[in-house]
Amino acid sequence: MSGLPSDVVDLLSELDAFVAAEIAPLQEQDDNQRFFDHRREWARTDFENDGLPRPEWEALLAEARRRADAAGFLRYALPSELGGRDGSDVAMAAIREHLAHQGLGLHNDLQNEHSVVGNLIFPQLLHLFGTDDQRAELIEACITGEKGIAFGLSEPDHGSDATWLETTAVRDGGDWVINGAKRWNTGIHAATHDLVFARTSGESGKARGITAFLVPTDSPGFEVPFYWWTFTMPTDHGEVVLRDVRVPDSARFGAEGDALAVAQTFVHENRIRQAASSLGAAQYCIDRAVGYAKERHTFGRALSTRQAVQWPLVELHTEAEMLRSLIRDTAADLDRCKADGVPAVTVGHRVSMCNYRANRLVCEAADRAMQVFGGLGYSRHEPFEHIYRHHRRYRITEGAEEVQMRRVAGQLFGFL
Repeated sequence: MSGLPSDVVDLLSELDAFVAAEIAPLQEQDDNQRFFDHRREWARTDFENDGLPRPEWEALLAEARRRADAAGFLRYALPSELGGRDGSDVAMAAIREHLAHQGLGLHNDLQNEHSVVGNLIFPQLLHLFGTDDQRAELIEACITGEKGIAFGLSEPDHGSDATWLETTAVRDGGDWVINGAKRWNTGIHAATHDLVFARTSGESGKARGITAFLVPTDSPGFEVPFYWWTFTMPTDHGEVVLRDVRVPDSARFGAEGDALAVAQTFVHENRIRQAASSLGAAQYCIDRAVGYAKERHTFGRALSTRQAVQWPLVELHTEAEMLRSLIRDTAADLDRCKADGVPAVTVGHRVSMCNYRANRLVCEAADRAMQVFGGLGYSRHEPFEHIYRHHRRYRITEGAEEVQMRRVAGQLFGFL
């Protein structure tokens, strides 16, 4: 915790006390440990129901979030008018790293973005860009879980190249008629609304002309034909088809033609938090591997005495230390941008550095921990395979690492 402001250090201690008093006992009761030990993937997944999360798994997560909200932690990052504590980017980065560093548990399991300190993207976006009616209907309901919003940007033929999306929305009187398809619509199984991005004007490849709509998932013509089974299960990644889906103009989210700017608003904060989570999980893997190497003896000597074991872990630990400094400095830059009214895009290349390197580091650290632990590390009785499978997705989603590196190159070579 060195280098962190004293109030953030105090907050982490408060969090630890809350987890010990409220969340750890909940994880231990009613065999809830099955969701975190070697049975986790089977306990969580209803393989006979499209591979979706089992209701009892989601009910447990909801109870943990309810307790965290009652204790004043869940909304920490949100503005005070939404019941939050105006959490800074420095504090959120420290929290995400701290919780992930503690390993798998009900306090923080990012397989479905669960945490006792919520990364509440949609309430924040609704607060910034929603109409009065949208805010009244959805903000509190999304926080408490009564309603949910999925994110419909990626398409079967378009992911990072979002300006080329093919879903369209055309005015028809006072309504919009939407046609198209969306892929990797995460959370759609439980969502009451889908934030659908569609081209309403302009040319393919141009950022202007894309509009977002809050589409009720029970709208006629809105269909989820199947869910994509992924490296980490259960799945909540639906394929969505929209056939002549009609919504009123009041469903439009943000300014017409300016939806990608809305999507980019939260991306820097989200990526720095994701980087911090990956760093925390990586440090967990490193620490566990070091501890095991001290205990495990082969050929009459501890593994920790062998350079073949030492040096790879030294390299990983060194990179983790360097990333920690970069992530905290970049989070502080984001806070300064907010305070000075400067667009966060000015430090976007540094956010990208943090994001792609941390996501790569955790995969390397989980793989190395498996190697040090040997056969036990490969088993599901240790969490490394779960950590690897979960964090491997972040080298693709929310801007693939190649896209992140492209942003850094743009700043480095003067293309931006």
